[in-house]
Amino acid sequence: MKKYFQEFKYNFNLAMPVILGMVGHTLVSVVDNIFVGQLGSAELAAVSLGNSFVFIGMSIGIGFSTAITPIVAEFDSQNDTEGGRSAFQNGLILCTILGFGLFFLLFGMKPILSYMNQPEEVVRLAIPFLDIVGFSLVPLVVFQAYKQFADGMSQTKYSMYATIIGNIINVVINVVLVFGLWFFPKLGIVGSAIGTLIARVFMVIYMHYILSKNEKFKPFFVGFGLKSFQKSVADRIIKIGIPSSMQMFFEVALFTGAIWLCGMIGTTSQAANQIALSLASLTFMFAMGLSVTAMIRVANHKGLDDYKKLNTVAHSIFLMAIIVEIVFALLFMFCNEFFPQFFVNKEMALTGKEVIEVLSISSKLLIIAAFFQISDGIQVVVLGALRGMQDVKIPMYLTFIAYWLIGFPISIYLGKFTSLKAEGVWIGLLAGLTAAAIMLYFRFRFLLKNHR
Repeated sequence: MKKYFQEFKYNFNLAMPVILGMVGHTLVSVVDNIFVGQLGSAELAAVSLGNSFVFIGMSIGIGFSTAITPIVAEFDSQNDTEGGRSAFQNGLILCTILGFGLFFLLFGMKPILSYMNQPEEVVRLAIPFLDIVGFSLVPLVVFQAYKQFADGMSQTKYSMYATIIGNIINVVINVVLVFGLWFFPKLGIVGSAIGTLIARVFMVIYMHYILSKNEKFKPFFVGFGLKSFQKSVADRIIKIGIPSSMQMFFEVALFTGAIWLCGMIGTTSQAANQIALSLASLTFMFAMGLSVTAMIRVANHKGLDDYKKLNTVAHSIFLMAIIVEIVFALLFMFCNEFFPQFFVNKEMALTGKEVIEVLSISSKLLIIAAFFQISDGIQVVVLGALRGMQDVKIPMYLTFIAYWLIGFPISIYLGKFTSLKAEGVWIGLLAGLTAAAIMLYFRFRFLLKNHR
């Protein structure tokens, strides 16, 4: 254990900016939910429904962009600036194309909302929200290309700064546009969507400016533009990026399915699900930060062909994730009735009966979320280590089995055909995440054994 603990300080220093940046990413939607929650349960459910589509696009875009990090990190460990520059610039081109593609895909999927057995008022409110937040996927995926490049260079602080400032912008715009303060119009959830879009555009501008002006990164911006496209490099990114995007898609789609299932159960169940999901997503970002750390450090040692050190580093990060998630699990258990109160306004937004029902359901969901914190943390950090080893195809199949052959069928059965309802849906999530954690860890051990 001593050799693992010795790695904690370096892991922490590398992970903390990533974690803060990830938390900032999630706070954009959490802030939206808090402000919209003051308007009513229908508005909160509409944001949940709209975001369920956007999250699918985000999972594909963010998952694809992660291919940039291990490739850049491997070149960085070998001091190969030309290779790193090519990986960054080709990754940025691909992410820009993908961002626009995802927006047009979501725009074309809007008619599906009317056939999802969701409340009519919720669908009506969700459509304009989806248009604007859907377009924000373009700057978000472009930002991810810059972020993953900087992460691969072990410079994780810049994306943290971008997301912190982006969150401040989002909060200010939410305050004035959701409620119509000063001379601004009252736009409700549309105002919240505008805040998200503007914040994400700023984040791209900031990342390009700060990196291109930094002496360390200037060589990577030489020949910047479409002329830098190289098919061989793009093919390598795509080979890693597509399975990585599918891995993230399978998990996010599982939670999206949970949103839809809870919507079929009722508006209050959907609103409660969104509250619990917002809180669980916030704590999950800590594990995601450690996952990025695992990806960077594992890729570094892979580039040096030092698998003994790779093993030590990876397991030190796994241990950190377990410790952190146990703390969050205990926090969810002891504060399961306290946290949900931030998302509803008892005086203005909901009837007394709705308040009681939403708070009751969400508090029960947080108890289940407490248990899957550990499984969720393990599966995502192991997945990061596997991406660092550029092993993505087999993990893609494993995550599909865990989430869609194990987790979601349990969610459907317990949620739709038993009295557990929303709690049953979340028990299915717990089963899927636990299965993923076990299978991915055994895959990692198998790869290490073959490199001894």
